[in-house]
Amino acid sequence: MKKVKFLVLFLAVLASSCGNYGNGELTGVPDRERWFTTDPYGMKFIKMGTYNMGGNDQDVPWANTTQARTVSIPPFWMDETEITNNEYRQFVHWVRDSLARIMLGVEFEEDFLFTEDDNGEVIDPPFINWETPIDWKDPEYAEILNDLYLSENERFYRRKEIDTRKLNYTYSWIDLRQAAKKFNFDGDIRHHYNEDSKRYTGQVRNEKGEMVDVTDRSSFIMHDEINVYPDTLCWIADFTYSFNEPMTNAYFWHPAYDHYPVVGVTWKQAFAFCRWRTQLQNGYLASQGGSSYVQDYRLPLESEWEYAARGGQDLSMYPWGGYYTRNNLGCFLANFKPMRGNYVDDGGIYTVPVASFEPNDFGLYDMAGNVAEWTSNAFDESTYSYMHDLAPDYTYDAHPDDAWTLKRKAIRGGSWKDIGYYLQNGVRSYEYQDTAKSYIGFRCVRSFLGRDINDTGGNQVY
Repeated sequence: MKKVKFLVLFLAVLASSCGNYGNGELTGVPDRERWFTTDPYGMKFIKMGTYNMGGNDQDVPWANTTQARTVSIPPFWMDETEITNNEYRQFVHWVRDSLARIMLGVEFEEDFLFTEDDNGEVIDPPFINWETPIDWKDPEYAEILNDLYLSENERFYRRKEIDTRKLNYTYSWIDLRQAAKKFNFDGDIRHHYNEDSKRYTGQVRNEKGEMVDVTDRSSFIMHDEINVYPDTLCWIADFTYSFNEPMTNAYFWHPAYDHYPVVGVTWKQAFAFCRWRTQLQNGYLASQGGSSYVQDYRLPLESEWEYAARGGQDLSMYPWGGYYTRNNLGCFLANFKPMRGNYVDDGGIYTVPVASFEPNDFGLYDMAGNVAEWTSNAFDESTYSYMHDLAPDYTYDAHPDDAWTLKRKAIRGGSWKDIGYYLQNGVRSYEYQDTAKSYIGFRCVRSFLGRDINDTGGNQVY
Protein backbone atom coordinates (compact mmCIF):
# COMPACT_ATOMS: atom_id res chain seq x y z
CA MET A 1 0.00 0.00 0.00
CA LYS A 2 2.87 2.37 0.89
CA LYS A 3 4.50 1.63 -2.47
CA VAL A 4 1.26 2.56 -4.29
CA LYS A 5 0.98 5.87 -2.39
CA PHE A 6 4.61 6.66 -3.15
CA LEU A 7 4.09 5.91 -6.86
CA VAL A 8 1.02 8.17 -7.02
CA LEU A 9 2.92 10.95 -5.28
CA PHE A 10 5.90 10.52 -7.63
CA LEU A 11 3.65 10.68 -10.72
CA ALA A 12 1.91 13.77 -9.36
CA VAL A 13 5.22 15.53 -8.82
CA LEU A 14 6.45 14.43 -12.24
CA ALA A 15 3.28 15.75 -13.90
CA SER A 16 3.54 19.10 -12.16
CA SER A 17 7.21 19.35 -13.10
CA CYS A 18 6.41 18.76 -16.78
CA GLY A 19 3.80 21.50 -16.60
CA ASN A 20 6.36 23.99 -15.35
CA TYR A 21 9.32 22.95 -17.48
CA GLY A 22 8.09 22.05 -20.93
CA ASN A 23 8.00 18.56 -22.42
CA GLY A 24 10.51 16.87 -20.15
CA GLU A 25 13.55 17.98 -22.13
CA LEU A 26 16.43 19.91 -20.60
CA THR A 27 15.67 23.45 -21.73
CA GLY A 28 16.92 25.58 -18.85
CA VAL A 29 15.01 27.92 -16.56
CA PRO A 30 12.31 29.83 -18.46
CA ASP A 31 11.72 33.59 -18.51
CA ARG A 32 15.32 34.55 -17.82
CA GLU A 33 15.94 38.25 -18.37
CA ARG A 34 17.71 38.97 -21.65
CA TRP A 35 21.14 40.46 -20.95
CA PHE A 36 22.37 43.43 -22.95
CA THR A 37 25.53 45.43 -22.36
CA THR A 38 27.06 48.56 -23.83
CA ASP A 39 30.37 50.26 -23.19
CA PRO A 40 30.26 52.24 -19.92
CA TYR A 41 30.43 56.01 -20.41
CA GLY A 42 34.00 57.29 -20.70
CA MET A 43 35.53 53.81 -20.83
CA LYS A 44 37.32 51.82 -23.51
CA PHE A 45 36.94 48.08 -23.98
CA ILE A 46 40.17 46.09 -23.58
CA LYS A 47 39.86 42.69 -25.19
CA MET A 48 41.30 39.56 -23.63
CA GLY A 49 44.86 38.68 -24.52
CA THR A 50 48.28 37.37 -23.62
CA TYR A 51 51.45 39.42 -23.29
CA ASN A 52 54.92 39.41 -21.76
CA MET A 53 54.66 41.28 -18.48
CA GLY A 54 57.79 42.99 -17.20
CA GLY A 55 60.61 45.28 -18.27
CA ASN A 56 61.70 45.70 -21.88
CA ASP A 57 64.88 47.66 -21.27
CA GLN A 58 67.67 47.85 -18.73
CA ASP A 59 66.66 47.92 -15.07
CA VAL A 60 68.32 51.28 -14.36
CA PRO A 61 68.08 51.21 -10.54
CA TRP A 62 68.78 47.47 -10.43
CA ALA A 63 65.60 47.02 -8.44
CA ASN A 64 64.92 43.52 -9.84
CA THR A 65 61.15 43.89 -9.37
CA THR A 66 59.99 43.26 -12.92
CA GLN A 67 61.04 39.80 -14.02
CA ALA A 68 59.52 39.11 -17.44
CA ARG A 69 56.84 36.42 -17.71
CA THR A 70 53.97 35.55 -20.03
CA VAL A 71 50.49 36.13 -18.59
CA SER A 72 46.89 36.15 -19.81
CA ILE A 73 44.30 38.85 -19.07
CA PRO A 74 40.47 38.52 -19.24
CA PRO A 75 38.54 41.33 -20.99
CA PHE A 76 37.64 44.51 -19.10
CA TRP A 77 36.77 48.17 -19.49
CA MET A 78 39.10 50.98 -18.47
CA ASP A 79 38.61 54.75 -18.15
CA GLU A 80 40.07 56.37 -21.23
CA THR A 81 41.59 59.12 -19.08
CA GLU A 82 42.59 59.54 -15.47
CA ILE A 83 39.78 60.64 -13.15
CA THR A 84 39.61 64.43 -13.41
CA ASN A 85 39.09 67.05 -10.72
CA ASN A 86 35.56 67.66 -11.95
CA GLU A 87 34.68 63.95 -11.93
CA TYR A 88 36.06 63.48 -8.43
CA ARG A 89 34.21 66.62 -7.35
CA GLN A 90 30.95 64.82 -8.18
CA PHE A 91 31.90 62.30 -5.49
CA VAL A 92 32.71 65.07 -2.98
CA HIS A 93 29.43 66.87 -3.72
CA TRP A 94 27.46 63.63 -3.40
CA VAL A 95 28.91 63.07 0.07
CA ARG A 96 28.21 66.69 1.01
CA ASP A 97 24.62 66.55 -0.24
CA SER A 98 23.92 63.19 1.40
CA LEU A 99 25.07 64.56 4.76
CA ALA A 100 22.91 67.66 4.22
CA ARG A 101 19.83 65.57 3.41
CA ILE A 102 20.30 63.44 6.49
CA MET A 103 20.53 66.58 8.63
CA LEU A 104 17.46 68.13 6.98
CA GLY A 105 15.60 64.84 7.29
CA VAL A 106 15.55 65.21 11.08
CA GLU A 107 13.27 68.25 10.68
CA PHE A 108 11.69 67.59 7.28
CA GLU A 109 11.61 63.81 7.23
CA GLU A 110 9.27 63.16 4.30
CA ASP A 111 11.06 65.64 2.02
CA PHE A 112 14.57 64.27 2.41
CA LEU A 113 14.33 60.70 3.73
CA PHE A 114 12.32 57.59 2.89
CA THR A 115 11.45 55.93 6.20
CA GLU A 116 8.79 53.52 4.86
CA ASP A 117 8.52 51.37 1.76
CA ASP A 118 5.47 51.05 -0.51
CA ASN A 119 3.95 48.49 1.86
CA GLY A 120 4.29 50.72 4.90
CA GLU A 121 7.19 48.72 6.33
CA VAL A 122 9.80 50.72 8.25
CA ILE A 123 13.13 51.26 6.43
CA ASP A 124 15.99 51.23 8.94
CA PRO A 125 18.25 52.99 8.24
CA PRO A 126 16.14 55.22 5.96
CA PHE A 127 16.93 55.87 2.29
CA ILE A 128 17.94 59.34 1.11
CA ASN A 129 15.38 61.12 -1.07
CA TRP A 130 17.32 62.80 -3.89
CA GLU A 131 14.25 64.25 -5.61
CA THR A 132 13.73 67.25 -3.29
CA PRO A 133 16.16 70.06 -4.20
CA ILE A 134 18.15 71.77 -1.44
CA ASP A 135 17.89 75.55 -1.33
CA TRP A 136 21.15 76.33 0.44
CA LYS A 137 20.08 79.98 0.88
CA ASP A 138 16.80 79.15 2.60
CA PRO A 139 17.11 80.61 6.16
CA GLU A 140 15.38 77.61 7.74
CA TYR A 141 17.62 75.14 5.88
CA ALA A 142 20.73 77.24 6.53
CA GLU A 143 20.21 77.14 10.28
CA ILE A 144 20.00 73.34 10.26
CA LEU A 145 23.01 72.98 7.94
CA ASN A 146 25.20 75.41 9.85
CA ASP A 147 27.18 72.55 11.42
CA LEU A 148 28.43 71.56 7.96
CA TYR A 149 30.37 74.83 7.67
CA LEU A 150 33.58 76.06 9.22
CA SER A 151 33.12 77.81 12.54
CA GLU A 152 33.47 81.60 12.41
CA ASN A 153 36.93 81.65 13.99
CA GLU A 154 38.23 79.29 11.26
CA ARG A 155 36.87 81.28 8.33
CA PHE A 156 39.28 83.24 6.12
CA TYR A 157 38.07 86.60 4.80
CA ARG A 158 34.75 85.78 6.54
CA ARG A 159 33.80 83.41 3.71
CA LYS A 160 31.28 80.74 4.63
CA GLU A 161 32.81 77.46 3.47
CA ILE A 162 32.03 73.78 3.91
CA ASP A 163 34.18 72.14 6.58
CA THR A 164 35.84 69.50 4.40
CA ARG A 165 36.89 67.54 7.51
CA LYS A 166 33.25 66.49 7.87
CA LEU A 167 32.92 65.05 4.35
CA ASN A 168 33.17 61.43 5.48
CA TYR A 169 31.88 58.57 3.34
CA THR A 170 30.73 55.32 4.94
CA TYR A 171 30.84 52.31 2.64
CA SER A 172 30.90 48.51 2.63
CA TRP A 173 32.30 45.67 0.56
CA ILE A 174 32.37 41.87 0.68
CA ASP A 175 35.71 40.26 1.45
CA LEU A 176 35.38 37.32 -0.91
CA ARG A 177 38.96 36.17 -0.37
CA GLN A 178 38.41 35.59 3.32
CA ALA A 179 35.04 33.97 2.61
CA ALA A 180 36.68 31.53 0.18
CA LYS A 181 39.68 30.78 2.37
CA LYS A 182 40.09 27.29 3.77
CA PHE A 183 41.48 26.72 7.25
CA ASN A 184 42.45 23.88 9.56
CA PHE A 185 39.72 22.83 12.02
CA ASP A 186 39.93 19.70 14.15
CA GLY A 187 42.52 18.25 11.81
CA ASP A 188 40.36 18.79 8.68
CA ILE A 189 40.79 21.42 5.97
CA ARG A 190 37.40 23.13 5.75
CA HIS A 191 35.60 26.20 4.52
CA HIS A 192 34.05 28.51 7.07
CA TYR A 193 30.65 26.86 6.64
CA ASN A 194 30.66 23.37 8.13
CA GLU A 195 28.30 21.10 6.20
CA ASP A 196 28.27 18.53 9.02
CA SER A 197 27.28 20.87 11.85
CA LYS A 198 25.38 23.32 9.57
CA ARG A 199 27.07 26.25 11.21
CA TYR A 200 29.87 28.71 10.56
CA THR A 201 33.27 28.12 12.10
CA GLY A 202 36.67 29.75 12.13
CA GLN A 203 37.72 33.38 12.38
CA VAL A 204 37.91 36.35 10.05
CA ARG A 205 39.98 39.53 10.16
CA ASN A 206 37.60 42.50 10.27
CA GLU A 207 38.13 46.01 8.95
CA LYS A 208 39.82 47.02 12.23
CA GLY A 209 42.39 44.26 11.92
CA GLU A 210 40.85 42.21 14.74
CA MET A 211 40.37 38.45 14.51
CA VAL A 212 36.71 37.68 15.30
CA ASP A 213 34.59 34.53 15.17
CA VAL A 214 32.57 33.93 12.02
CA THR A 215 28.87 33.97 12.93
CA ASP A 216 27.23 34.05 9.49
CA ARG A 217 27.70 35.57 6.02
CA SER A 218 27.63 39.09 7.47
CA SER A 219 31.03 38.42 9.04
CA PHE A 220 32.57 38.84 5.58
CA ILE A 221 30.94 42.25 4.98
CA MET A 222 33.53 44.92 5.76
CA HIS A 223 32.71 48.52 6.66
CA ASP A 224 34.83 51.63 6.63
CA GLU A 225 34.55 55.41 6.81
CA ILE A 226 36.93 57.80 5.12
CA ASN A 227 37.21 61.50 4.48
CA VAL A 228 36.90 62.03 0.73
CA TYR A 229 38.36 65.50 0.25
CA PRO A 230 41.76 65.52 -1.51
CA ASP A 231 44.84 66.68 0.37
CA THR A 232 45.32 70.08 -1.27
CA LEU A 233 48.39 70.78 0.86
CA CYS A 234 50.31 67.97 -0.84
CA TRP A 235 51.63 70.48 -3.39
CA ILE A 236 53.61 72.13 -0.60
CA ALA A 237 54.35 69.03 1.47
CA ASP A 238 55.88 67.13 -1.47
CA PHE A 239 58.56 69.71 -2.30
CA THR A 240 60.91 71.47 0.10
CA TYR A 241 62.30 74.85 -1.00
CA SER A 242 59.80 75.12 -3.86
CA PHE A 243 56.97 77.66 -4.22
CA ASN A 244 53.74 75.80 -5.02
CA GLU A 245 51.19 77.75 -2.97
CA PRO A 246 49.08 78.74 -6.03
CA MET A 247 48.48 75.06 -6.81
CA THR A 248 47.41 74.41 -3.23
CA ASN A 249 44.95 77.31 -3.32
CA ALA A 250 43.37 76.53 -6.68
CA TYR A 251 44.13 73.14 -8.22
CA PHE A 252 41.14 71.16 -6.97
CA TRP A 253 38.38 73.76 -6.80
CA HIS A 254 39.12 76.32 -9.54
CA PRO A 255 37.28 75.82 -12.90
CA ALA A 256 40.57 76.33 -14.74
CA TYR A 257 41.64 72.87 -13.53
CA ASP A 258 38.35 71.00 -14.05
CA HIS A 259 39.78 68.71 -16.71
CA TYR A 260 43.14 68.10 -15.07
CA PRO A 261 43.74 64.76 -13.31
CA VAL A 262 42.80 64.73 -9.63
CA VAL A 263 45.76 64.40 -7.26
CA GLY A 264 46.16 64.42 -3.49
CA VAL A 265 44.01 61.29 -3.28
CA THR A 266 45.18 58.35 -1.19
CA TRP A 267 44.80 54.74 -2.26
CA LYS A 268 42.03 54.32 0.30
CA GLN A 269 40.16 57.32 -1.10
CA ALA A 270 40.50 55.92 -4.62
CA PHE A 271 39.17 52.56 -3.38
CA ALA A 272 36.19 54.33 -1.76
CA PHE A 273 35.55 56.26 -5.00
CA CYS A 274 35.24 52.96 -6.87
CA ARG A 275 32.71 51.68 -4.30
CA TRP A 276 30.70 54.90 -4.65
CA ARG A 277 30.78 54.79 -8.45
CA THR A 278 29.36 51.25 -8.38
CA GLN A 279 26.67 52.33 -5.92
CA LEU A 280 25.84 55.35 -8.08
CA GLN A 281 25.21 53.32 -11.22
CA ASN A 282 23.41 50.43 -9.51
CA GLY A 283 21.17 52.92 -7.73
CA TYR A 284 20.23 54.49 -11.05
CA LEU A 285 19.53 51.10 -12.65
CA ALA A 286 17.29 50.16 -9.72
CA SER A 287 15.38 53.45 -10.02
CA GLN A 288 14.68 52.59 -13.68
CA GLY A 289 13.18 49.23 -12.74
CA GLY A 290 16.21 47.15 -13.67
CA SER A 291 16.88 43.92 -11.83
CA SER A 292 20.51 43.38 -12.88
CA TYR A 293 23.57 45.10 -11.47
CA VAL A 294 26.87 46.05 -13.03
CA GLN A 295 30.15 44.52 -12.01
CA ASP A 296 32.02 46.56 -9.43
CA TYR A 297 34.16 49.46 -10.53
CA ARG A 298 37.63 49.00 -9.08
CA LEU A 299 41.26 49.98 -9.37
CA PRO A 300 43.11 48.03 -12.07
CA LEU A 301 45.38 45.11 -11.31
CA GLU A 302 49.02 45.80 -12.09
CA SER A 303 48.80 43.16 -14.81
CA GLU A 304 45.69 44.79 -16.31
CA TRP A 305 47.26 48.23 -16.20
CA GLU A 306 50.42 47.14 -18.00
CA TYR A 307 48.46 45.15 -20.58
CA ALA A 308 46.25 48.19 -21.28
CA ALA A 309 49.26 50.54 -21.42
CA ARG A 310 50.94 48.41 -24.08
CA GLY A 311 47.93 48.84 -26.36
CA GLY A 312 48.38 45.45 -27.98
CA GLN A 313 52.04 46.11 -28.84
CA ASP A 314 53.89 43.43 -26.92
CA LEU A 315 57.50 44.14 -25.92
CA SER A 316 57.06 47.87 -26.57
CA MET A 317 58.95 50.16 -24.21
CA TYR A 318 56.34 52.95 -24.06
CA PRO A 319 52.55 53.09 -24.65
CA TRP A 320 53.06 54.68 -28.07
CA GLY A 321 55.10 51.68 -29.18
CA GLY A 322 58.44 53.32 -29.92
CA TYR A 323 61.81 53.45 -28.20
CA TYR A 324 61.91 57.22 -27.80
CA THR A 325 59.97 59.90 -25.91
CA ARG A 326 59.80 62.18 -28.99
CA ASN A 327 58.01 61.71 -32.30
CA ASN A 328 59.61 62.20 -35.73
CA LEU A 329 58.99 65.95 -35.47
CA GLY A 330 60.89 66.20 -32.22
CA CYS A 331 57.78 66.74 -30.08
CA PHE A 332 57.49 65.01 -26.74
CA LEU A 333 54.83 62.30 -26.50
CA ALA A 334 53.94 62.63 -22.81
CA ASN A 335 54.03 65.04 -19.87
CA PHE A 336 57.10 64.31 -17.74
CA LYS A 337 60.48 65.88 -16.79
CA PRO A 338 62.32 65.65 -20.10
CA MET A 339 65.60 67.25 -19.04
CA ARG A 340 67.42 68.22 -15.86
CA GLY A 341 65.69 71.27 -14.41
CA ASN A 342 63.48 71.60 -17.51
CA TYR A 343 59.83 70.75 -16.94
CA VAL A 344 58.31 72.84 -19.75
CA ASP A 345 59.63 71.42 -23.02
CA ASP A 346 56.78 68.89 -23.15
CA GLY A 347 54.16 71.66 -22.93
CA GLY A 348 53.39 71.63 -19.21
CA ILE A 349 55.17 72.60 -16.01
CA TYR A 350 52.89 70.67 -13.64
CA THR A 351 50.03 68.44 -14.78
CA VAL A 352 48.22 69.17 -18.05
CA PRO A 353 44.57 68.57 -19.05
CA VAL A 354 43.82 64.90 -19.63
CA ALA A 355 44.00 63.72 -23.25
CA SER A 356 46.50 66.45 -24.18
CA PHE A 357 48.63 63.83 -25.94
CA GLU A 358 47.70 61.12 -28.43
CA PRO A 359 46.14 57.89 -27.10
CA ASN A 360 47.68 54.47 -27.45
CA ASP A 361 46.25 51.82 -29.77
CA PHE A 362 43.56 50.88 -27.22
CA GLY A 363 42.33 54.49 -27.18
CA LEU A 364 43.68 55.18 -23.68
CA TYR A 365 45.20 58.57 -22.87
CA ASP A 366 48.08 59.41 -20.53
CA MET A 367 49.11 55.85 -19.74
CA ALA A 368 52.58 57.39 -19.47
CA GLY A 369 53.18 60.67 -17.68
CA ASN A 370 50.88 63.42 -16.39
CA VAL A 371 50.20 61.59 -13.11
CA ALA A 372 51.25 58.17 -11.88
CA GLU A 373 48.29 55.90 -11.12
CA TRP A 374 47.22 53.74 -8.20
CA THR A 375 46.62 50.06 -8.88
CA SER A 376 44.72 47.66 -6.64
CA ASN A 377 47.80 45.57 -5.87
CA ALA A 378 50.01 45.57 -2.82
CA PHE A 379 53.66 46.06 -3.69
CA ASP A 380 56.22 43.35 -3.10
CA GLU A 381 59.59 43.15 -4.85
CA SER A 382 59.18 39.45 -5.59
CA THR A 383 55.51 39.53 -6.67
CA TYR A 384 56.26 38.40 -10.22
CA SER A 385 57.88 35.23 -8.90
CA TYR A 386 54.77 33.79 -7.28
CA MET A 387 51.74 35.46 -8.92
CA HIS A 388 49.56 33.27 -11.12
CA ASP A 389 49.93 33.58 -14.88
CA LEU A 390 46.15 34.04 -15.35
CA ALA A 391 45.04 37.55 -14.34
CA PRO A 392 48.02 37.94 -11.94
CA ASP A 393 46.99 39.56 -8.67
CA TYR A 394 48.48 40.18 -5.25
CA THR A 395 46.43 42.04 -2.64
CA TYR A 396 46.79 42.70 1.05
CA ASP A 397 44.26 44.66 3.12
CA ALA A 398 46.59 46.58 5.40
CA HIS A 399 45.25 47.99 8.66
CA PRO A 400 46.52 50.95 10.71
CA ASP A 401 48.52 48.74 13.07
CA ASP A 402 50.23 46.77 10.29
CA ALA A 403 53.90 47.25 9.47
CA TRP A 404 54.62 50.04 7.01
CA THR A 405 55.93 47.59 4.41
CA LEU A 406 52.48 46.00 4.23
CA LYS A 407 50.89 49.34 3.34
CA ARG A 408 52.76 49.74 0.05
CA LYS A 409 50.56 49.88 -3.06
CA ALA A 410 51.88 49.62 -6.61
CA ILE A 411 51.75 52.71 -8.81
CA ARG A 412 52.34 52.80 -12.55
CA GLY A 413 52.93 55.16 -15.45
CA GLY A 414 55.21 57.90 -14.16
CA SER A 415 54.20 61.52 -13.69
CA TRP A 416 54.85 65.13 -14.61
CA LYS A 417 57.83 65.30 -12.20
CA ASP A 418 59.42 61.96 -13.22
CA ILE A 419 62.20 61.23 -15.69
CA GLY A 420 61.52 59.11 -18.78
CA TYR A 421 62.52 55.81 -17.17
CA TYR A 422 59.33 55.76 -15.07
CA LEU A 423 57.16 56.19 -18.18
CA GLN A 424 58.05 52.72 -19.44
CA ASN A 425 55.26 50.14 -19.54
CA GLY A 426 57.03 47.61 -17.33
CA VAL A 427 58.44 49.88 -14.62
CA ARG A 428 56.93 49.54 -11.14
CA SER A 429 57.01 51.83 -8.15
CA TYR A 430 54.99 52.22 -4.95
CA GLU A 431 53.53 54.59 -2.41
CA TYR A 432 51.85 54.03 0.95
CA GLN A 433 48.08 53.52 0.91
CA ASP A 434 47.33 56.37 3.33
CA THR A 435 49.62 58.87 1.60
CA ALA A 436 48.47 61.55 -0.85
CA LYS A 437 50.84 62.98 -3.44
CA SER A 438 50.65 65.81 -5.98
CA TYR A 439 51.77 63.43 -8.73
CA ILE A 440 49.53 60.38 -8.15
CA GLY A 441 45.99 59.96 -9.47
CA PHE A 442 43.98 56.98 -10.66
CA ARG A 443 41.52 55.55 -13.15
CA CYS A 444 38.90 52.79 -12.80
CA VAL A 445 38.27 49.49 -14.55
CA ARG A 446 35.25 47.19 -14.70
CA SER A 447 35.31 43.50 -15.54
CA PHE A 448 33.54 42.30 -18.68
CA LEU A 449 31.12 39.38 -18.36
CA GLY A 450 31.27 36.70 -21.01
CA ARG A 451 33.61 36.24 -23.93
CA ASP A 452 34.53 39.24 -26.07
CA ILE A 453 33.50 37.46 -29.29
CA ASN A 454 33.23 40.60 -31.39
CA ASP A 455 36.46 42.17 -30.06
CA THR A 456 34.68 45.44 -29.28
CA GLY A 457 33.00 44.67 -25.98
CA GLY A 458 29.88 46.74 -26.51
CA ASN A 459 26.39 45.95 -27.72
CA GLN A 460 26.48 42.23 -27.01
CA VAL A 461 23.32 40.26 -26.37
CA TYR A 462 23.19 36.90 -24.60
